[in-house]
Amino acid sequence: MPHLLHIDSSIQGERSTSRRLTARAVAHWLDAHPGGTVTYRDLGAHPLPHLDAESGLARMVPPDARTPAQDASYALTVELIDEIRAADTIVLGLPVYNFGAPSTIKSWVDHLIAPGLSVDAATNEGLLGGRELIVLASRGGGYAPGTPREGWDHAEQWLPHGLHMTGLVPRFITAELTLADVTPAMAALKPLAAESLAAAERAVDELWPSVLVGEARAAA
Repeated sequence: MPHLLHIDSSIQGERSTSRRLTARAVAHWLDAHPGGTVTYRDLGAHPLPHLDAESGLARMVPPDARTPAQDASYALTVELIDEIRAADTIVLGLPVYNFGAPSTIKSWVDHLIAPGLSVDAATNEGLLGGRELIVLASRGGGYAPGTPREGWDHAEQWLPHGLHMTGLVPRFITAELTLADVTPAMAALKPLAAESLAAAERAVDELWPSVLVGEARAAA
């Protein structure tokens, strides 16, 4: 039975563009995979603990040398990696905050780097590859080539590198200029923002063919 892992990270609630895009993607995935199941994790509402001096080395010391805090941190890493292992597809919402990824996403990635669980300890090969990772990104400004702030989106630049050791390879669909509707100085950019969102929604809708579309093609 196909299984999807749905992760949100925005702190914007119902105003969040990334949450709307991930919800749209999950709905289309379920339509294309009747009987499929979904696990949901909300990093915005329930952030993971950041690695600290007390627990941060849990993934680097042998089990018999771990402190209680390290045992708890390692158990959380196992839980997070098991969520990925159980999934055929992962849908991740990635807003851009202060030109980078939310710290909650960084903490999630940090927990995933675990020799023996997500990385082969002998070869350094990633153990979580072979599954689909769709990243629905949103950014308030415009950082495309030729814009004044080209390259300022460090979230999309960083995530593939952060996940590289695990074998996960993200595919990005991005809506930008999301602040145009609420920022007077960006009012002239509203049409471009609408175009960007519409393009992202179309890309989401094309990710997985629905059962009805597939049946219609088969019958043609």
